[in-house]
Amino acid sequence: MSQSKTFEAQLQELNKIIEQMEDNDVGLEASLKLYEQGVKLTRSCQKIILEAEQKIQKLMDQNSESE
Repeated sequence: MSQSKTFEAQLQELNKIIEQMEDNDVGLEASLKLYEQGVKLTRSCQKIILEAEQKIQKLMDQNSESE
């Protein structure tokens, strides 16, 4: 998984994985691999969200200091 993927691209990929896992034709091994990919994407998305929250908090702190 490339770190350069945007949040939106990773979220779209995660949605595709969910759709594939919901397909009854997916075997156990394939489901496990999809699950592992989904966990990695989820963690990456969570990291991006956390970084965005930190940036927002920093901007809010800077804004309150200048008032």
